[in-house]
Amino acid sequence: MVISQKMSESEMGYRGSKSEFKLEVPQPTTKISNSVKEQRVDGSYFGSLSFRGERPKLRCTLMGCENSYQIKILSKQLNNRIRTFSHHAKNVNVNVKMNTLLNPWFVTGFFDAEASFHISINENKKYDLGWSVYSKFQIGLHKRDLPLLLQLQQFFCGVGQINIDSINERANFSITKISDLNNIIIPHFNEYPLQTQKTADFMLFKKAINIMLNKGHLSIEGLHRIINIKASMNLGLNDKLKSEFSNNFPVERLKFLIDNIPNPNWISGFVSGEGNFDVKIQKSKSHKIGYQVLLRFRISQHDKDIELMEILIKFLGTGQIEKDPRNSVVTLVITKFSNINNIIIPFFEKYPIQGVKQLDFLDWCKVCKLMNEGQHKKSEGLDLIRLIKTGMNTGRKFSDK
Repeated sequence: MVISQKMSESEMGYRGSKSEFKLEVPQPTTKISNSVKEQRVDGSYFGSLSFRGERPKLRCTLMGCENSYQIKILSKQLNNRIRTFSHHAKNVNVNVKMNTLLNPWFVTGFFDAEASFHISINENKKYDLGWSVYSKFQIGLHKRDLPLLLQLQQFFCGVGQINIDSINERANFSITKISDLNNIIIPHFNEYPLQTQKTADFMLFKKAINIMLNKGHLSIEGLHRIINIKASMNLGLNDKLKSEFSNNFPVERLKFLIDNIPNPNWISGFVSGEGNFDVKIQKSKSHKIGYQVLLRFRISQHDKDIELMEILIKFLGTGQIEKDPRNSVVTLVITKFSNINNIIIPFFEKYPIQGVKQLDFLDWCKVCKLMNEGQHKKSEGLDLIRLIKTGMNTGRKFSDK
């Protein structure tokens, strides 16, 4: 493992890369079918590219809501769907090709990057104890990635709701119904486990849900148990809860130990959330044209998941870890052109990026192709690369219609 102390936060750039794009998305319903059948997942073959000696395997998943999907590929339906989410919602113009059926490991990887589990405890005089308890699983993205949120909602049988805040340009997919959390969300992550330290929050979340299913949160004993669970989740208790429940004893928060990447699709999901594809053009006296073009692939995460970064390097066979001493972020960085050309790009061609980050990946591939052709050594080619770079990540322009 190589760790270099050189990355500045400003240099990290736009890691989210969430953008708007045109897509005809299947519209989910909230109806759930009781029938369950084993179904092959599109893109479910996984195993080796040049990474492992394993033979390809077939991954299946249990889909209990197959009959609930209404697959109608009409852009008008998407626009109508968007208008129902919020009084502030606007139609979103999008243009990325998306897979109709998401791989379950992709979903877990993406949620490892972007989702969160919450237990809310609020003062409420309507309840005998004077406190109400709510549970929520949510994922929030830039509104440009609304079609991906719709796909995720469809993947989970259409449960939950999507709200759009056009003022802050955010879209949030949330599930709060206890039965949906218990029957759909928890079983998914039991079957396709999270791989980051978010696993600890999920395990605590499950404990709280189990208490709530048995109405334990309506008793003072059960409420205190949930308080102790919440104290160990995410950011812990707020000042109000600390004051009101000063004798709380936070439950043990387990540290998740990862020893391997369970499936390549998990990586594509995780990178769709936390990855970054960018192009650097810097002055260079050693290059005849006076400039050097560098491709860079990065994945950033809190340093508590540094072991995951090391496992990713081992899995991909390339990369180094950079750590900024001013914060708690570690970043896996790959800049070697041959490894980008021969490992990273083929990997994500086989296990595609989803969402608007796909656009940045495709532009990144265009620059790689130009470099393979030697165009970066010519004025015209360098100008074209500059143009492509200008339209990537934060420079990408989208329009609302």
